[in-house]
Amino acid sequence: MKAPRVLTGRHFMMGDVACAEGALAAGCTFFAGYPITPSTEIAERLALRLPQVGGHYIQMEDELASMAAIIGASWAGAKAMTATSGPGFSLMMENLGLAVMMEAPCVVVNVQRGSPSTGLPTLTGQGDVMQAKWGSHGDYEIIAYAPATCQEMFDLTVRAFNMAERFRNPVVILADEVVGHMTERVVIPPEEAIERWERPRPTVPPHELLFPFAADQDLIPPMPRAGEGYRIYVESLTHDERGYPVMHPDVHDRLVRRLNDKIRRAYPQIVEYELLDTEDAEVVVVAYGSTARSARHAVRQARKAGMRVGLLRPMTLWPFPAHVVEQLSPRVRAFVVAELNLGQVAREVERFTDRPVYGANHAGGAMMPPELILSCVEEAYRDAQGSRRRFAPVG
Repeated sequence: MKAPRVLTGRHFMMGDVACAEGALAAGCTFFAGYPITPSTEIAERLALRLPQVGGHYIQMEDELASMAAIIGASWAGAKAMTATSGPGFSLMMENLGLAVMMEAPCVVVNVQRGSPSTGLPTLTGQGDVMQAKWGSHGDYEIIAYAPATCQEMFDLTVRAFNMAERFRNPVVILADEVVGHMTERVVIPPEEAIERWERPRPTVPPHELLFPFAADQDLIPPMPRAGEGYRIYVESLTHDERGYPVMHPDVHDRLVRRLNDKIRRAYPQIVEYELLDTEDAEVVVVAYGSTARSARHAVRQARKAGMRVGLLRPMTLWPFPAHVVEQLSPRVRAFVVAELNLGQVAREVERFTDRPVYGANHAGGAMMPPELILSCVEEAYRDAQGSRRRFAPVG
């Protein structure tokens, strides 16, 4: 049965389903995954939809195999994705580093739940932020988006695929259960209006590509497809521009720096964020994902009470929008970081400001109430008139 790849129009759609449709709109042709709450609806939707558009869906035996499968599919030329939640994300960490080293573009969706361990399988959390950046071993850069609406589950999934292709790097979508399971209006534009980026490709015939991992000024080498005749050695070990393993410190340093710098140098192209009422703000709330929805309401309530409060919503968590914190710092008295964990993004904010940083925190299980954020804003506002202190969790 054939069906349109892009379901153009207005829909009343669950966040997980919007993510799946965003993947299809971006050109995804391969999904490998293992069912896990609260991301299972992504797999279910793609199990139905991918065969309709000539793609392939495989249910793997576990999350380790799922990550390995999408890396292989990527090298075969597919735009590939998997979806999971916290425990499965932990199992994917070794192969996430493999994707970085092999420069295999792919998308990993983590619909976060209450954690650690099995935690709260059906309830929300935001405890995997640092794991997305530091969960694999070694020095590497990752791109990670945090959608706050069902519309962004669609839009940022398209964006994730484009960034994965552009930089030949895994990209993570750090959703949470609230956004994954809520249902809202999603507007899907005409297919021709959806921007699709493609990975860089070789411009020479197979016998002339002698250095497949040699990169130009953008630090991103062209990527052939397996089966096209290019003789390429693809390896998890440190390798030189030929792709051959080389056990030499200078080669390793050069390779790892390039893998990191291709993301770091493109920081302005990657980082996305939203500002609300920060022009005159004395206190700025930093919040992401579903918590940003509560934070927006808390900011409005604070404004009604006469407090000058603004909101910084990072849509890109990695790379972290450090320059925005640095630009706001001279104008504000304090930051309040609201998140469904006991303090993760708060540590990043602290790195880039000399202002007091307060935490509105809950370990997870329910959407954060605006009242908790508002009470932390009020405390920060009071303290701004007197003594200063650094990180003070509330909740």
